[in-house]
Amino acid sequence: MTELEIVNVALENLAKAGIKGVLKKGAPKELDGEVDLLINDQHCRQFIEVKRELRNHQLPKIQELAKKYKNNFLLIAERIFPKIKEELRTYQIPYIEGNGNIWLKKEKIFIWIDTNKELTAEKEKTNRAFTKTGLRVIFHFLLDDENVNQTYREMANITHVGLANINYVINGLKEDGYLIRLNKTKYKLIDKKELLEKWMVAYQDRLKPTLFIGRFKFLKDEEFIKWKQLQFKNHNTIWGGEPAGDILTNYLKPGELTIYTEETRAELIKNYRLIPDPKGNIQVYKKFWNINDETNIAPPILAYADLMNTGDPRNIETAQKIYQNALQDKL
Repeated sequence: MTELEIVNVALENLAKAGIKGVLKKGAPKELDGEVDLLINDQHCRQFIEVKRELRNHQLPKIQELAKKYKNNFLLIAERIFPKIKEELRTYQIPYIEGNGNIWLKKEKIFIWIDTNKELTAEKEKTNRAFTKTGLRVIFHFLLDDENVNQTYREMANITHVGLANINYVINGLKEDGYLIRLNKTKYKLIDKKELLEKWMVAYQDRLKPTLFIGRFKFLKDEEFIKWKQLQFKNHNTIWGGEPAGDILTNYLKPGELTIYTEETRAELIKNYRLIPDPKGNIQVYKKFWNINDETNIAPPILAYADLMNTGDPRNIETAQKIYQNALQDKL
């Protein structure tokens, strides 16, 4: 659905609960409009921000807008995940879902409806660039946008993706407007920040779960606080997530460790004194890129994505520091 359709559907479903809403003009340019809600014969006018599906990495911007416009801000989204709704309520940010669910607390008004069924999702046109295979290739491009000018065979060899799939990715990025042709032999990646955000969401949903090896803990619990002393073997194993964020910014004390590795479970157990534990505080994932890592941490783009996708405020602050220090000039 378009933003206008999301608002109209949300207001139509809200009307079933006896709350009438009308879309108005005149909102600040950085917002998507204004609605006038009629609640118990009281007019409640709110500036609105519209999203199709709110994700963790978008929360800081929503919080910033809510703080700026205070009691006059309202989020409207086609769908909001339960944990994110809980987060919004914690920060006193009013919202309406496409199905008519609402949380609004303002002066003498308090409404909370959370019983309506989810809307039936529209089937999206599949873009092969954002399959779990395509995401490996996009990551390769995000690491260095000059990689879009490699030959298909070079891309395939580095990413371990078939030539046919490389073609699908290139065409998919063209269709979405992220890849433009400069001349007969050169391409350019554009809107890279937007592409990164789209990649982050798809990575969390489609690729990362397939890379999961398992949860572990150290043989001795006290070894957790000495995690920086762990010596990995030849960069086959590196830190991601919170430990990568700590190393990159010196701002975060990890509560959980994330590892990306090419080593087997047996090697991890032997080399680093790890024990498999479904409730362990060490998450291990298969390393999915094929470049010579010069440090013991994941590329900043991946550390940023890992942290933003957690939705944890401290992790998000750390991710934003990584973006400012290592990414914004490249994106």
